[in-house]
Amino acid sequence: MRPKKSQEIKESFKITEKDKTIDQTLRPKTLDEFIGQEKLKENLKVFLEAAKKRNEQIEHVLLQGGPGLGKTTLAQIIAQEMKTKIHFTSGPALERAGDIAAIITNLEDKDVLFIDEIHRLNRTIEEILYPAMEEYTLNLIIGRGPSAQTLKLELPKFSIIGATTRPSLLSSPLRDRFGVTYELSFYKEEDLKKIIERSARILGIEIEEGASKEIARRARFTPRIANRLLKRVRDLAQVEEKNKIDLALTKKAFLMLEIDELGLTPADRRIIETIIKKFSGGPVGIKALACAVREEAETIEEIYEPYLIQISFLDRTPRGRIATNLAYQYFKYNKNLFNF
Repeated sequence: MRPKKSQEIKESFKITEKDKTIDQTLRPKTLDEFIGQEKLKENLKVFLEAAKKRNEQIEHVLLQGGPGLGKTTLAQIIAQEMKTKIHFTSGPALERAGDIAAIITNLEDKDVLFIDEIHRLNRTIEEILYPAMEEYTLNLIIGRGPSAQTLKLELPKFSIIGATTRPSLLSSPLRDRFGVTYELSFYKEEDLKKIIERSARILGIEIEEGASKEIARRARFTPRIANRLLKRVRDLAQVEEKNKIDLALTKKAFLMLEIDELGLTPADRRIIETIIKKFSGGPVGIKALACAVREEAETIEEIYEPYLIQISFLDRTPRGRIATNLAYQYFKYNKNLFNF
């Protein structure tokens, strides 16, 4: 058997279109299958059961939390539990009044409209949604100037589930129109381990307990990342023709992916080291930091910062971002050498 070349193994880590299909397969379909977020699930069960007993559509729901924590999955589960259809859109996709009108006029009673990144809705769309969410009516202005007329359409009694990673960017009038708000928190490692083992069974590959623990430890408290890492380790197992994921194989995969024991990626390390070396530990504004590390400011705020803050490597202050003493210790930097 010929040895596997390093480049061949690295090629196996590339994310393909097939991964997206697999992601959908790995999603839990019911609340009982959904692992973690126990308090949220307990409250959600009461909320859904009450709506079923009244034979009513659910109130509008706002789901907030970081990327990959399960907002879209929960929205699908809610629709599944209520035995109704779910329709998908996102804030950036709704640019004109006609965009939202075309969607909500085609809904049926008790249907769910899921709006991802709802904090990115423009003001015009928000104002159209207010009467739609409260009174189930759609007010459209036909024409311009003195001849303009308002057309009022009756809508089915539908429910909106909004998802946001940036709840602070939601306007107060829009936030107030949601009957319930659920916040998804970071996951415990033991819950991530269960998620990884469930996903491994679905993917049809055996995984040792030590390997599932190792993946959970490096998964940044996030199920989406845990599943993505599992798939990359599985790729390596297939390339090396192994039918089981063990600890040694898992560590080898992480070494190739440059993901350290805390789950830090090269981008995470670049952000912290830039703050320490270039900006003397901070504070530094998000725009200056984004320019220095060649990343979008929004990407830093939504993808990297939440975890770096969670593990106490980064603080956000009114004056900007600062690296913590723990970050200096982890990266083995002498703080006095960089503070001028």
